[in-house]
Amino acid sequence: MTVLLIILAVVALLAAVVILRTVAAKPTEAVTAKIELDAGPRADEYGSKLAEMVRTETISCRDQQDRSKFYTLHDKLEKLFPNVHAKCEKQVFNGSLLFKWQGKGNTKPVLFMSHHDVVEANGVWEHGAFSGDIDDSGRIWGRGTVDTKASLCCMLQAVEELIKEGFEPECDVYIASSCTEEWSGEGAPATVQYLKDKGVELAYLMDEGGMILEEPVGGVKGMYGMVGVVEKGYGDVKFIARSNGGHASAPVKNTPLVRLGKFMCEVEKNYPFRSEMSPTVREMFRRMTPNMNFGMKLIFSNLWLFEKLLLKLLPSISSAAGAMVRTTLAFTTAKGSDGYNVLPQEAYVTGNMRYIPHQDRDESIKIISEIAKKYDIETQVIYSDASCPVVDYNSAPFHLVEEVAKEVYPGVCICPYTMTGGTDAKFYKDLTPNALRFAPLYIDKQQYGSIHALNENIFKGALPFAVDFYKKMIKKS
Repeated sequence: MTVLLIILAVVALLAAVVILRTVAAKPTEAVTAKIELDAGPRADEYGSKLAEMVRTETISCRDQQDRSKFYTLHDKLEKLFPNVHAKCEKQVFNGSLLFKWQGKGNTKPVLFMSHHDVVEANGVWEHGAFSGDIDDSGRIWGRGTVDTKASLCCMLQAVEELIKEGFEPECDVYIASSCTEEWSGEGAPATVQYLKDKGVELAYLMDEGGMILEEPVGGVKGMYGMVGVVEKGYGDVKFIARSNGGHASAPVKNTPLVRLGKFMCEVEKNYPFRSEMSPTVREMFRRMTPNMNFGMKLIFSNLWLFEKLLLKLLPSISSAAGAMVRTTLAFTTAKGSDGYNVLPQEAYVTGNMRYIPHQDRDESIKIISEIAKKYDIETQVIYSDASCPVVDYNSAPFHLVEEVAKEVYPGVCICPYTMTGGTDAKFYKDLTPNALRFAPLYIDKQQYGSIHALNENIFKGALPFAVDFYKKMIKKS
């Protein structure tokens, strides 16, 4: 009886602690933060400039030889931003751009970057994919509006206005824009090599990444600015199964396609990569917890009790959140026999991997290779990059972004997070430990979902906020 009473007392105490910690997490001002889109002449001016940029089709792909369309856009940029081109030194690397605005040299240089190439735009769009239409609601339509000509337009406009105002920056300010980002091409590496040869060391850089979003995670209320401080590694991997082939009328067991199927099923059923709550993800959830619904708040306020359970459930609850805590592998293409009635002598599937820092490239490849061996499948790495250095969310550059973002977007909660996609910033790891991934633009859920998809668009009324953000960042650097 005494033992039972002790157990009940312990359970009651644990329950009390859990409830108290949950109730103590009071909602923050992010819950009530609202963004009133600019409806003035600045929005009209910036929207018209962005629309002009969108109307130049800049689809890029691997092995693209003709770069003339990128130079067509460059010519437009010269007309749209004359002060930038008159005052700044410009370098061009086979279609990729680098501007240098020389400052007083009192502090380390800073670099803002946003690529001007885009992905293909197939399918039927509400407005033409390269129309640059501006509808009655103020949405600018076209491929690249979100990813990422809008941020490029805003950073160039910020420098354009500061030059016109006679402002002289304390440090050199660089703006880089590659035309090969969408396929990890040579544009950014060429820019980096040029800067290395010049002995440039950056205080920080800011590339595309997170944006200003409402309810970025289901069940989390409020407005958030998501700043990427972790970029996962990238890998394209081929899994090959072989046999002697033969006629399909008399099939043997475990043919190449069957073995590949069993391999894929095992990976999906018993995911082999370890989930771990990194300091970045922990901090992201800590900042979001006060604005969660009660059930989520109860769990995230008490990770000391629920963390292991949460790590098991998170990938099932949210694929995006799950990708922040582990290496991922997505099977993407496949090939078997060329004939309907022929057993393949060789069949393969490819997988796209994104390596988490706590289980990086070598360990992740080793794990998946060992599983493939069980099915007599060879693993061939086509392309692979390790994960990038993690930016400290307590660093001065992160705090600067946080400070400026809160000035431009009062009440918005700024959160560090783990990016699941890739950026050109990965090539700059030798130039700065502070590669921040953040485009200071407000977008809604439809616009977020339109990235690399149909009907990409952005509010022209969001552009003045981003211009003000970049101007403040330059003035405070």
